[in-house]
Parts: sequence; C-alpha cells; structure tokens
Amino acid sequence: MPAEIAVTALIAVLFSATHVAGPTLRFLQRTPRSIWLSAAGGVSVAYVFVHLLPELAAHQDTFGGEFEGGLLAEMESHIYLIALVGLSVFYGLDRLARTSARKAGTAGAARRPGTGVFWIHLTAFAGYNVLIGYLLLHREAADGRSLILYAIAMGLHFVVNDQGLRQQHGSTYDHRGRWILAAAPLIGWGIGLIGPAPTLLVSSLFAFLAGGVVLNVLKEELPEDRESRFFAFAAGAAIYAALLLASR
Repeated sequence: MPAEIAVTALIAVLFSATHVAGPTLRFLQRTPRSIWLSAAGGVSVAYVFVHLLPELAAHQDTFGGEFEGGLLAEMESHIYLIALVGLSVFYGLDRLARTSARKAGTAGAARRPGTGVFWIHLTAFAGYNVLIGYLLLHREAADGRSLILYAIAMGLHFVVNDQGLRQQHGSTYDHRGRWILAAAPLIGWGIGLIGPAPTLLVSSLFAFLAGGVVLNVLKEELPEDRESRFFAFAAGAAIYAALLLASR
C-alpha cells in the first residue's frame, strides 16, 4: 500500500504539471491543430470505449441489486445513463461558454466568455480534475496495469483539456484558471487517502467520467476552425486500443 500511495502521488503531481507547464507547450498552440493533440484525444477516447466502458458494464448487476424491487431495477443501462449525464453536463457547459463568447467583445477582436461563465466553466473542470485524482486510488480495477493505462490516458486528456481551455478563455485562464486546475488532481488524490467510497459510487463516478472524456475530446476535434487531424486522432485511438487489447 505505501508503494501504491507513492506512485499515485507522483502521477497526481504529473497531472498537475500539465496545467502548470501548459503555456510553455507552444508547439501545441497552433492552427491547423497539432497532430499531438489529436493523437492524445484518440488515446483518451480509446481508453473509454475499449477499457473503461466494458469494465463498468461488468458491474451493471451491482446497480440492479441496489435498486431491487424498484422502478430502476427494471432498467438495464444504469451505467450508460450516468455516462450520458456526464456527456450532457459538459456539452451544456461548452455551449454556455460558446454562447457567452459570441455575445462578448467587438468585431475583429478575440471573443471570450464572460467572467461569470468562466468561473462556472472552471468550477466544473476543477471538479472533473478532483474526480480524476480521486480515482487514482479507487479505480474499478486496482492492479498496477490498470493504473498505468489510466495514468497515460488521463495524463494526455489533461493536456487536451488544458490547451482547449487556454484557447477558449485566453489570459484569464493562464493567470488564474490553470493554477486552480493544477491543484485539483492533488486535492482529489488527498480525498482518496481518506478511504474508499462504496462500490456503487465508484462505478457511478467512473461512468460520469467516461461521458465527460468523450465530450471533452470530441468538442476539441470536431469544430471546423480547429482544422483537426483525423489521421492523427485515428492513429492514436487505434494504437492505444491495440495496446489495451494486448494487455488483457
């Protein structure tokens, strides 16, 4: 256990470092979109679809047992409904930020979301980062292989999110937001030290995370103005999917 705590602490620090070092990664801050960001997005999505969702599906019976005798006991997709909630929440937040940005600024100037929307957006991502840090210690599968796969996928996902938020919120994010998001995975890891949550809650948190990962990756890849690299995204997804399948 002490060794696992030390390793997960190191990973949490590396997660934090992606936000601290974000402004220095200038090779990622360009259009057309960096092939490295597109490939990182592919890795994150592959992790969700090839590893995380199948793993969570194995725990669907846990939900049925908890809700036995009630209306929810008749449902067969509790896990996926929670993932849908995660996707929907972050879709709503992204739409809120984009709508606010369209209403702000003047023609020809960079348009940013309003201050209130910035803090709403940032608070949601801080909670998201806390969740990722917490799950370092309380994943569905607690073996070393699972930890490595999770760390790689989420570490790259942090890079994608950091660059996306920087592009969306500009200097406000660099001066304030990134420091809060850098602290969040460390806080989540610290909460994880208190003790494990019930299995049902851990499964729910992972499902919510899965939906959030899918939305947060695709919202960076799909807009036309990003000029994303499909082949880099597909290659990242294919290579990591193959790695996941080979490691089973």
